[in-house]
Amino acid sequence: MAVSYEKQKKIFKLDTEKSTYLIGLSPEGYVGHIYYGDRLNQNVDNYLLRMEEHPFIPSVNKREKSAFLDFYPIEYPSGGVGDYRESCINIRNSQGCMGSEFFYTSHEIYKGKHKLEGLPASFGTEEEVETLDIHCHDEILHLELLLSYSVFEKENIITRSVRIENCGQQEVRLEKIYSACLDMDNEDFEMISLHGSWARERHIQQGRLHYGKQIVSSARGESSHQEHPFIALVTPGTTQKQGKVYAMHFVYSGNFTAQAELTQFDSVRMVMGINGEEFSWRLAPGEAFQAPEVVMTYSGEGLGQMSRSYHDFYRNYLIRSSYNHKKRPILINNWEATYFDFDTEKLLDIAREAKKCGIEMLVMDDGWFGHRSSDDSSLGDWFVNENKITGGLKNLVDQVNEIGLKFGIWFEPEMISPDSELYKKHPEWAIQITGREATQSRNQYVLDLSRKEVRDYVYECVAAVLRSANIEYVKWDMNRQLSDMGSTYLGREDQQELFHRYVLGVYELQERLVSEFPELLLENCSGGGARFDPGMLYYSPQIWCSDDTDAIERLLIQEGTELIYPLAAMGAHVSDCPNHTVGRVTPFETRGHVALSGTFGYELDITKISEEERSMIPEQTAMYHKYHDLIREGDYFRIASYRENHLYDCWASSAKDRSEVLVTYVQVLGQANCHSRKIYLDGFDPDKTYCLEGTDEEYTGELLMKAGFLIRDMRGDFQSRLYHFIVK
Repeated sequence: MAVSYEKQKKIFKLDTEKSTYLIGLSPEGYVGHIYYGDRLNQNVDNYLLRMEEHPFIPSVNKREKSAFLDFYPIEYPSGGVGDYRESCINIRNSQGCMGSEFFYTSHEIYKGKHKLEGLPASFGTEEEVETLDIHCHDEILHLELLLSYSVFEKENIITRSVRIENCGQQEVRLEKIYSACLDMDNEDFEMISLHGSWARERHIQQGRLHYGKQIVSSARGESSHQEHPFIALVTPGTTQKQGKVYAMHFVYSGNFTAQAELTQFDSVRMVMGINGEEFSWRLAPGEAFQAPEVVMTYSGEGLGQMSRSYHDFYRNYLIRSSYNHKKRPILINNWEATYFDFDTEKLLDIAREAKKCGIEMLVMDDGWFGHRSSDDSSLGDWFVNENKITGGLKNLVDQVNEIGLKFGIWFEPEMISPDSELYKKHPEWAIQITGREATQSRNQYVLDLSRKEVRDYVYECVAAVLRSANIEYVKWDMNRQLSDMGSTYLGREDQQELFHRYVLGVYELQERLVSEFPELLLENCSGGGARFDPGMLYYSPQIWCSDDTDAIERLLIQEGTELIYPLAAMGAHVSDCPNHTVGRVTPFETRGHVALSGTFGYELDITKISEEERSMIPEQTAMYHKYHDLIREGDYFRIASYRENHLYDCWASSAKDRSEVLVTYVQVLGQANCHSRKIYLDGFDPDKTYCLEGTDEEYTGELLMKAGFLIRDMRGDFQSRLYHFIVK
C-alpha cells in the first residue's frame, strides 16, 4: 500500500519506492508534519512532532498556544491565530477580521485520483496512484478544508492540492490560499530556483538559505520569463549523484509564490501556491475554491534522480496529447525567415525546398490575418488577409499538402490590437482600469477572459480557422504580460479575482481546443518561454522553450529546463546565423546537435542559406529520426555543465534498459595545449560492454562511468559531437 494509517498513533504513512512522508495528528487535531525523506521500512513514531516541548490547553492558557503554534511543524498553517511564520491560508470573515484554524475531522484513503475542477492536474489509474484526503474543519467560520495527497510510487512523486468550502451562512473572503507546505529542521540547506528574462529563461540559481524569507514569484499574470514556479532545497555538496533534494513544482500558469523561510528555531518552512498579491476571492455560502496542484519529490541520490522522477511523472501522468509517445513532425517556421514580409508564393517556395531536405511541416507564423504587416494591428481579427494569402487559406494548405508537407499555423488568441475591427466593436473586452489610459505592450492589449462571451468569441475564431482547412499544428502565443487589472464585467468586490479567472479562461479555451481537435499538435508559447510550466504541459506536449535560438545561449536555457521537464517538451529549432537575437555565428552542425535535445525543427529561410548548410539538413533530419525515440523516452543524465566550468557542456540520453546511450558534447571554448579532455559518463549498465558507433572502440559501462571517456581532436570554439554507444 502506498498510503496507510496507524490508528493508535494517529500517523499517516505515504510511501514511494524510495521515499516516505509521515503526517501525524496532535491530541487537539492539528495536522502535523513528521518526516519526509528516504523510505522507512520499520514502525514509525510521532516524537518528531515535539508536542511535549510546548504543551498547552487552549481553554486554559492562550499564551502557550501561541508558543506552540509558532514552532509546531504543521501540514497546512493558517494565518491570524498565533503561527507567525508564513501562512498558507488567510480568510477574512464578514466582520472584516482575518483568522482561521482548521482541525482534523476525518480522512479517506482510496485508489486512483480525482480531477481538479477547471484546472490542469496529474492523473492515474487505480493501479498507478493512491490518494489520501484529510478533512479539516473551522467550527467558528464553518469552513471545510480538504488536504489531498496523491502518491505515485514508481516515480517517487507526491502531489498535493487544497480545496476550501464555505458551509456556513456568512460570506467570507479568501485572501491567500497556497497549495503545499513542508516544515523541516534546517540541514544547512541551499535553495535552487530558475531565474531569467526574455531570451534568458530558466537559468539555474543556487545559494545558501539565510534567516528570513527567500522568495521567487510572479505577479505578471503568467509564470513568466523572470521566475519559474519551482524551488528545491538541497543539502550542502549536493551533486547530480548525491545529496538530499526536496523539490516543489506548481501546476499553474499564472501568478505564483514559491518560498523558503528559515525561522528563529532553525526550522524551515517551504510553501508554494497562488501569489497573494492582487488576489482575493469572495466565498459565498455553499461555494468552494479549488487551489492548483503542487508536485513534490524527494531524492536522496542528488539532482539527477530528481530530474528523472519529474521527467517520468510528466510523461506518464500529466501530458495527455496523442503525440506524447511518438515523433513530432520536423517543422520549419517562417518567422525568422520572413517576419511579416511573406505571401503565398514565398511560403510555397520554402515548402518545396523543405520537402527536398526531409522537413515534414510548414508553420505559417504571425502576419497572415486582418491587415497585419507589423505588430501594431489586427489581433482579434482572425480572418485571412487574402492580399497575402491569395486564394484563401484552404488553397494554401492544399498546395502545401500536395508538396508533401503538413501545415501548421500561429495564433495569439488572448490579445487584441487597438487597431482592429474587434476593438472598434468591443473596446470593453480589453482588460482595463476605467478612466485610466491602458498600458500597451507590443502595441496590444489583453482580452478579458473572465467574460464568457469573450472566451466564446476567441474559441470560435480559432476553431473556425481549423475547421476550414487541414491544419495539424497550432502555435498558441502570448506576447505580453498583464497590467491595468480591471474588468468592466466583474463587480467592485470581485476585481481581485481577475488574475485567477484569466488563467481559468485560458485553461477552458485550451481544453475545448484539444477536445474538439484531439489529433492537433498544440505548442504553447509566450514571447518564448514565459509560460513554460506544468499547467501548459497538460494541454500541449511541447512548449516553445525560448525566442533565443542561439546554440550557445540555449545550453544554459535548456540545462535549466531539463532539470525538471522531459527533453521532448522543449521546442528547439536550428536557426540562421548570425543569430537574430545575439548575433553569434556557430557551426550548423552544433546548432543541430543542441536542437536535437528538444522537439527539433528549423527557424530560417531555407531558400537563402548557403548550399553547404542546406546540404546538411537531410543529415540532420535523418539524425532526428534515428535518435528521437531515445531522447523522448530515455533517462536524462547531466554529465557536465557549461554554467559551472565555463568551457564545455555534456549530457546523455540513456535507454530505460541501458541498451544504448547517446552522449552530446559541446565545446564552447577551445583551449591551447590541451590534447584531450576526460569526462565521466553516466547512464550505462556497469556490467555491459558497449561499442562506440562509427569506430571499433569497445568499453564497459563501468569503465566509462568510473575511469572516464576521452574527448579527442576538438579544435575551435562552439564545436560539438554526438557519441552513440550500443550494447555489444
